[in-house]
Amino acid sequence: MFNLNKTFFPFREVRKGFMLLIFSLLTISLYAQNTELKVSVSKNKLGLNQRLRIEFSVNKQGADDFTPPKFTNFKVIQGPSQSISQSWINGKVSFSKSYTYILKPKRKGELIIGPASIKYNGATINSKMMKIIVLDPIDIPENPNDPDYIAQQNIHLVAEISKSRPYVGEGIYVEYRLYVSENVSVYDTSVTEAPQYNGFWNQEIKINGFPVKMGKYNGEDYRYIVLQKALLIPTKTGKLTLDPMKMDIVIGVPTGRADFFGNVITKNIRKEFASAKKVISPKSLPLEGKPENFTGAVGQFKFDVSLSKEVLKANESSQIKVAVSGKGNLKLFELPTVETPAELEKYQPERKENVRITTDGLSGSVTDTYTVVPQYKGKYKLPSVGFSFFNTKTKKYETINTDDLYVDVTEGKELVTSNSNNVNKKAVVSTGKNFRYIQTQSDFVTNETKDFYKSYLFYILLLLPLLIIPIGILIAKNNEKRNSDVVGLKLRKAEKLARKYLSEAQKQLGKKEAFYEALERALHNYLKAKLNIETSDISKENITKILAEKNIDETTIKHFIDVLKASDFARYTPVTNTEMKQEFERAKQVIVELDKQL
Repeated sequence: MFNLNKTFFPFREVRKGFMLLIFSLLTISLYAQNTELKVSVSKNKLGLNQRLRIEFSVNKQGADDFTPPKFTNFKVIQGPSQSISQSWINGKVSFSKSYTYILKPKRKGELIIGPASIKYNGATINSKMMKIIVLDPIDIPENPNDPDYIAQQNIHLVAEISKSRPYVGEGIYVEYRLYVSENVSVYDTSVTEAPQYNGFWNQEIKINGFPVKMGKYNGEDYRYIVLQKALLIPTKTGKLTLDPMKMDIVIGVPTGRADFFGNVITKNIRKEFASAKKVISPKSLPLEGKPENFTGAVGQFKFDVSLSKEVLKANESSQIKVAVSGKGNLKLFELPTVETPAELEKYQPERKENVRITTDGLSGSVTDTYTVVPQYKGKYKLPSVGFSFFNTKTKKYETINTDDLYVDVTEGKELVTSNSNNVNKKAVVSTGKNFRYIQTQSDFVTNETKDFYKSYLFYILLLLPLLIIPIGILIAKNNEKRNSDVVGLKLRKAEKLARKYLSEAQKQLGKKEAFYEALERALHNYLKAKLNIETSDISKENITKILAEKNIDETTIKHFIDVLKASDFARYTPVTNTEMKQEFERAKQVIVELDKQL
């Protein structure tokens, strides 16, 4: 008989060894999957006379037999230099072993550095290939360790714009970034000259803190922070230039020397940086298909006209709400007006703006609310209202027309209408003594009348011309003297005109946002009325040019522009009621001065 245990024991041993072999292979494969040979370069783009540093690093201890790539088209200036780092953080061990080379390109063009390889637990691990762009030689100082040169190569102040060819009225973004490489440190920054946005309506976007982000500049890895961000809406066509931002920065740059312990010695320097000028060329809106009621709205909008009450009594008020909502230049166009019958008393609209800045530009709604009060009983029609805008997505004009609205006044006085074709006849009713027999006898009594001659009225009318003539002569002389005062006459007319345009701003005194918007709108409306210019042409440069062509005094022009700038600036800074009143008086005075010369 066979002993089953002894007979099959060798088979169990073979099976156990086979399982151990599979487990070992899986373990090796798992280790190989977690092992990486990374490659990084100091710059992806350089001049023919520059150098770059390339570093290969492996994250597993025990990896050896490193094989570098064949640096075809490159000359190895230095390397390989090896370094090992190991750390324990929260119980986790990290390890890195690196091989570093300094290379210099031999020719221009797009050069490829092939993969390096290293062995770990019998497996071969390869790095990625790298593409290097080599350009014409650049100017390099005799001393490559010159701090100014190092700072210039490692810090960049850049203006990034979202779109260089927007339509007039279309919103774009500008973002000022400070790029800093890993080779230097920044200790202090200060803006010495803020950028100017001439030819744009602009709104600065608040940045919460200055978080450090990672990004690429000219194909190289950099740290960067966003210093300033603004929404810009061009108000005219042509080449519009964004002036540079300028900064003073304190930088710690390596000197190329090391201390006793091998630490790199740095030197702090202060250097001025400026962003490059950016040119934006806005496109004019197409003339084809432009509606007659187009007032400059650009974006994607919805339009609605609604009534708060459709059925009411006489002398009871109702509100007509005209609302435009969506995304676009919500603050730069006028809302359509609502026509009402004469029997509905309509008051000046109340403007409300709920506008915020999003990633797509201005977003929200603008509303005009009219209060109407009917005087008579009846049913009244509010005709359809149309709103036109240019859609930046479809690149076409669109018009939204509302439905007719009706106001039904159920109680109140009847509206009296005259109609000459209809004669209302009433029956004659005999009551009391309306109709009597014909009287055959009469008793006439002579009325006693007083003669006008030598009466009190006679003497008053006789003497009245003697009193009226001197008074008339005095009034005529005063009027002549008043009219001959040309300067005074112009001044009175100008003051009356200024009060007319600034009436809305005066109502908003004490409400900062509403006051400065009304003040800016009043100044723009005055220019549109006096100079017959479009909203799209209203910019500080265009205003200066047009007023200069009208032979307006330079001081007056400067005062007008200063009021516009102060109004724009004050909307984003704390101001008091006293400052608002002073700004109102300045605006009033500048309109008076301008109108006297126009």
